[in-house]
This record gives sequence, C-alpha cells and structure tokens, in this order.
Amino acid sequence: MTCTMNTLLSRRRRGHYADSGDPPLVPRRIRRLLRGDRGAVSVELVIATPLLLLMLLAIVQFALWSHATHVAQAAASQGLSAARAQNGTAAAGSASAQQMLDRLARGPLTGASVSADRTAASASIRISGTATPVIPFLHLPVHAEAAGPVERFVPNLTSGG
Repeated sequence: MTCTMNTLLSRRRRGHYADSGDPPLVPRRIRRLLRGDRGAVSVELVIATPLLLLMLLAIVQFALWSHATHVAQAAASQGLSAARAQNGTAAAGSASAQQMLDRLARGPLTGASVSADRTAASASIRISGTATPVIPFLHLPVHAEAAGPVERFVPNLTSGG
C-alpha cells in the first residue's frame, strides 16, 4: 500500500504517524496557542507606548521643576538685594521678591510664598511653592533661599595723614 504525501500530512495533522511509534502530536488547541508570535507586536505596542509617554512626561515634569527652582532663586536674590540695602527693610525685600515672582513665575511655580527676615547684621529671603504638575498627583516642592550681610556705612577711623 502506497501512501501519498497528502495522506501522510493529513495523518500527521490528526496525530497519527505512518511508520513510527512516536507519541501523537500536541493537541490542536495547545498548538494554536504556541504557534509563532502572531499579535506579539500589538502586545508590545500596548505595553511600550504608555511607558514611553510616561517617561516623556517625567522629563517635561523635571524640566518644569528645574525652571521653577531657578525662578524662585532669582526672585530670592532680587528680594535680598532690596532687603540688605543700607536703608532697606524686610518688607521691601519681600515686596521685591513677590514682584519678581509675579513677573516670572506665573506658569512654572504655583502657591509661592515669600518670607523675609532682616537683623542688624544680616538679611534673608525664603521662597517656597510647588512646581506646576504635568503628571497627575505629582506635586514637587520648590524651595529657594538667599542670605547675606546688611550693607552699612563704617567710617574710616584711621587718618591717613
């Protein structure tokens, strides 16, 4: 009895072998599950796309936080220069820092608060707030401080001649 190639293939598909005592093939349902990598690209895309977008948003969030920190530091320096002047006050330093924040920090810095302190020898300005969130529920704090000695006139008591 001669077997054609189609007969051997059909027997093989059904789990029968022509001349050997090998065990039957894997059942059809399991074979379908293990068949190739059909749909693998779709699954990879579903997993990779949100992760890629989250990484991109994290980079933008870090850039906004960094910008807000620089704006707060610039406002603190501006307020310090007003507070440490010879006839300056803590209120003048606070007003100067707040004016700088009003000009620069409308976008990147939210909830900014300014506190100023001036003694006879030193002045300091502290600014705190939060960076504008890009990623929901992520509120990064921003702090800046500037401190320095108060300018004062010291007469030269030694006479040069």
